Amino acid sequence: MRLVTYWFEGEAAVGAIEGDEIVDLSSGGLGSADMVNVIADWSLDSAMQASREGQRVPLSAARLLAPLRMRKNVFAVGRNYRDHAKEFSDSGFDASEKQMIPDNPVVFTKAPTSVIGPNDPITLANDPTGTTDYEGEMAVVIGRAAKNVSREDALSHVFGWTIVNDVTARDLQKRHVQWFIGKSPDTFCPMGPCITTRDELPDITSSWMRTHVNGELRQEAPISALIFDTESLIVTLSQVLTLEPGDVIATGTGLGVGIGFDPPRYLARGDVVEISIDGIGTLRNPVE
Repeated sequence: MRLVTYWFEGEAAVGAIEGDEIVDLSSGGLGSADMVNVIADWSLDSAMQASREGQRVPLSAARLLAPLRMRKNVFAVGRNYRDHAKEFSDSGFDASEKQMIPDNPVVFTKAPTSVIGPNDPITLANDPTGTTDYEGEMAVVIGRAAKNVSREDALSHVFGWTIVNDVTARDLQKRHVQWFIGKSPDTFCPMGPCITTRDELPDITSSWMRTHVNGELRQEAPISALIFDTESLIVTLSQVLTLEPGDVIATGTGLGVGIGFDPPRYLARGDVVEISIDGIGTLRNPVE
């Protein structure tokens, strides 16, 4: 299923995209408009039954929200494609760099208040330095609690996949060394348009991620090229903390971000960023 959180006639609901319609799973029997609750209580059989009973809403009449209302920070991973690791190193914006290709995952977080949905604007005023950059990424959505899991068991804890734009204030990222402030301005984590469940897309490594800015292809990378794959990231995080249903792990970006150009090509008012991943869809956000 391709699950969404959406706004229709004054209410938020959880639904599934079927063609050009959304089937309201909340009214169909899943009993919650909170995607985290739906994930925690997930039953594919119940979801299929709900999809047969739920009200159908034209996709064009609904406003898609971020698929999850985050209860915790978004986990994110830096330098997880070799070609991007090189372009980032060459840019000089990583004040914490010890080596170009990391031996272990570089993990940081983004504040829940940075999360916005499809078509919501990325607001440049939240970056006082004027160095706002885009980063298209595949993100993992956790489906059941994970603590000290093995690599062999890691994927069984995955609920599905979504898209994140890891928008970054580059000068803040460099100035503060630790990346949290540069990664967490309000509106700097667009997410969506949906969560594709793992049964619908069992092999995310067969998909490609592509980022367009104003229709120009800037990034194109296979998910299979990640240095640290989904299993490695779940193992690493679960060794020290408990991953919970609804947690999100943004897995890293590929070559072609704004700082990789000479001169850098930062986002400007009026730009439109579109990030697509096969099997998930396209996350589109204007810049204001």
